[in-house]
Amino acid sequence: MPLTFPVSVEKNSSLQRRMEVLGISEKDLSERFIKSGGKGGQNVNKVSTAVHLVHIPTGKQIKCSVYRTQGLNRYKARDLLCLELERNLNQTESDALVQKIRKKKQDKHRKSLKKKLEKEKTEWNEPM
Repeated sequence: MPLTFPVSVEKNSSLQRRMEVLGISEKDLSERFIKSGGKGGQNVNKVSTAVHLVHIPTGKQIKCSVYRTQGLNRYKARDLLCLELERNLNQTESDALVQKIRKKKQDKHRKSLKKKLEKEKTEWNEPM
């Protein structure tokens, strides 16, 4: 049974889909609640509303104390974790693409140098 948070049904289902696509399950998460402090009056100073979320397989840690309620902070922490993992995934893909482009440029440069050297070699070998 998936967790539900005090947000709209659409946001809940959207978060569940993102977590499924990224391969994040609730058993992979370690969650602690801590006092957050700051704006929010006595509530945040007395009640543990901040969430410290750790994704065990990757070791990613998220601390969220954006909202005054624990439920919203739990939702936001998972949302931030998904965002972080998506960013890492996109970074890995873009790094691979950059490497591919660099290799193509190097190959093209090598080919042009080879042609240039062959051309010069033939020019030197021709009798005058």
